Amino acid sequence: MLGSLARKTRALGFKTIYYPDEGDKGILQIARSKGCVILTSNKGLYDSARHSEVGVLFVSGETDRRRLVSLLDSAKSSGINLVKGEPSCTLCGGDLQIMSRSDVAGRVPLSVEKRHRLFFRCMVCGKYYWKGSHWKKLRLLNRILSEIPFATVLR
Repeated sequence: MLGSLARKTRALGFKTIYYPDEGDKGILQIARSKGCVILTSNKGLYDSARHSEVGVLFVSGETDRRRLVSLLDSAKSSGINLVKGEPSCTLCGGDLQIMSRSDVAGRVPLSVEKRHRLFFRCMVCGKYYWKGSHWKKLRLLNRILSEIPFATVLR
């Protein structure tokens, strides 16, 4: 349900685990064993987590911007602190390594290689990133984090 938000929260520096194929019971079990907070827009999962004493935040909204605002509001009202760290791979959450143009030669499209100087590579899955058109959207979401006075984001 929140796959797009999961990818964006990783890019914004939040450690996010996403289980799209796991059922509610499995998600509750994983959250309990790993000490994770569940983000959900599923009312049934939200209620189950609250009754199971698992940390849970209800997220609403049609766009990632509105979902992010909802997430921050839910964190504030529940007293759950969201810890912001370094950006990570949007696919797997792995740490990113800074790379130069020469490091990525032949590994990214030639047109991208020519237009950019700074690249990032996931240390886990090997995916490459650069500051492309998606960067503006992420900067907007990052600005939301800094503009909302009640955000419980720690640096």
